[in-house]
Amino acid sequence: MASLGKFRKLTAEYSEVADFVLVYISEAHPTDGWAIEGNVFQVSNHKNMKERVEAAKRMVAMEPQDCPILLDKLDDAANKAYAALPERLYIVHEGSIAFKGDQGPLHYKVHKVEDWLKAYKEKRE
Repeated sequence: MASLGKFRKLTAEYSEVADFVLVYISEAHPTDGWAIEGNVFQVSNHKNMKERVEAAKRMVAMEPQDCPILLDKLDDAANKAYAALPERLYIVHEGSIAFKGDQGPLHYKVHKVEDWLKAYKEKRE
């Protein structure tokens, strides 16, 4: 959740050169699983898509975003394909992965995406 504010600033600054989406996947620290004491985002494992939709809405209410929010299916296909849990940044350019960030939260580096986008923007100008 802490990185969502940084992500929002990035989307605002580079919206003219890139499209952004946020994919909500399975909860990393559900209250009925590997919970973290004091976690501000209290949600249990999603048992159906309605619960995942509600959790995503709560997340966006806590940290609004200016990009589309997509939801991974309950089989976690996107999470598995992109090794996203708990969070990860990707840049897809012309149908290929141009940047694959390290897994968060410790290695989630928004500034590395910003560096790539800045270089890409300068190259286009």
